[in-house]
Amino acid sequence: MNITFHGAAQTVTGSKHLIKLDSGTQILLDCGMFQGHGKDTAKLNEDFGFNASEIDFLILSHAHIDHSGLIPKLVASGFKGQILATPATYDLCKILLEDSANIQESDAKYLNKKREKQGKQPIEPLYTKKDALLALTFFKKIKYETIHQVTNGVKLIFKDAGHIIGSASVHLDITENEKTTKISFSGDVGRFKDLILKEPATFRQADYILIESTYGSSLHEDAIAAEDKILEIIRDTCINRKGKVIIPAFSVGRTQELLYSLNSLELKGKLPDVKYFVDSPLSGKATLVVKAHPWNFNEKVQEVLKVDEDPFDFKGLRYVEDVEESMALNDDHSPMVIISASGMAEAGRVKHHIKNNINDPNNTILMVGYAEPSSLAGRLLNGVNPVHIFGEEYMVNAQIKFLQSLSAHGDQADLLRFLACQDKSLIKKMFLVHGEIKTQEIFKEKLMSEGYHDIEIPTRHQSFEL
Repeated sequence: MNITFHGAAQTVTGSKHLIKLDSGTQILLDCGMFQGHGKDTAKLNEDFGFNASEIDFLILSHAHIDHSGLIPKLVASGFKGQILATPATYDLCKILLEDSANIQESDAKYLNKKREKQGKQPIEPLYTKKDALLALTFFKKIKYETIHQVTNGVKLIFKDAGHIIGSASVHLDITENEKTTKISFSGDVGRFKDLILKEPATFRQADYILIESTYGSSLHEDAIAAEDKILEIIRDTCINRKGKVIIPAFSVGRTQELLYSLNSLELKGKLPDVKYFVDSPLSGKATLVVKAHPWNFNEKVQEVLKVDEDPFDFKGLRYVEDVEESMALNDDHSPMVIISASGMAEAGRVKHHIKNNINDPNNTILMVGYAEPSSLAGRLLNGVNPVHIFGEEYMVNAQIKFLQSLSAHGDQADLLRFLACQDKSLIKKMFLVHGEIKTQEIFKEKLMSEGYHDIEIPTRHQSFEL
């Protein structure tokens, strides 16, 4: 058999790894969208690097768009196999893929207006809402810790990855020619001291491991300390300077962690009395899905649930649904906190909030997760000034803050702890995926110093015999 890395290879987004068996069966691990690559993004998402109609099974680690976002395009391109995912991942995909389709159609409509004026032919959206709804019919839900016979000679088990609700590490036992090969794919590994979720689960010995490396070169601050830093930033911005805190946050995972932290501050009587908005209809729907899967919560959250039936709600919190109400927030100059998608500030309402508030030195733009360097969030974090937003130039006068401790990705210590259940001498090869090349090179050196060996950093479309 062989494996080819078609995405998240020396970059963080676009997760797609294709296993081809000697029998001809093809198993795709994730089908994610590339994000935050500027003008190159559309081109990257057009080319799978494989024939969609030849894929027999798609095994999905979790619902984040950089892992699931090209599933509708896969189906529209001829895929007719099964999509295997956890129940919570399916529930999240129901809202995330439809939302992504709406964005594709909206972007195409906007661009076609410009193209018409330029006398150019119209373009088609990457996929449509119809494609997204059709894709959902291909899903088969598999619970954690359940051995599932994918096909003859292929067994699958999902283990809790602790990254977002429903996230899983993927473990395949593939028997060919009377020999069993054990492949493990980490998906995205969560924190071992996550605010909300259980820690990543241990897994059986593997021959080959695909391990994410987003923060393989760094260590996070304690997630518990994030609560105090959020409080400090709100007090300084909203109370002392009478400004706004704008927080680009992914709808799944980060938004819920922020709400949980703010709710915790209210329970302690510390939450400042200002306005709080979640300006993302998708985030509201995602929070409902998270609430519907409480068995994924860790023991601390289980204890909170005994005294607070909703740990993601607090006095003064409002969800903004319609566009008019979102736009009205820009005319309201009172102190407030706005949590809005997307996390990289590349699309959605948060991009408008940043545009309208970036000139005011009394405001703070708070980043709480990973951002591709070329994305708007990445450029702000890297000190680019001025920045271009919607084709216009804006001076960055607002304060730019970064709270890495809320990241849903494990840091170097978490990744090493995730791998600690393995006998290093029995691992035939490790592949570092889902990371920037400089980070991966540092992580590779660390792994080798810990006794791991034969570690590859694949490039896009690179194949290896297993």
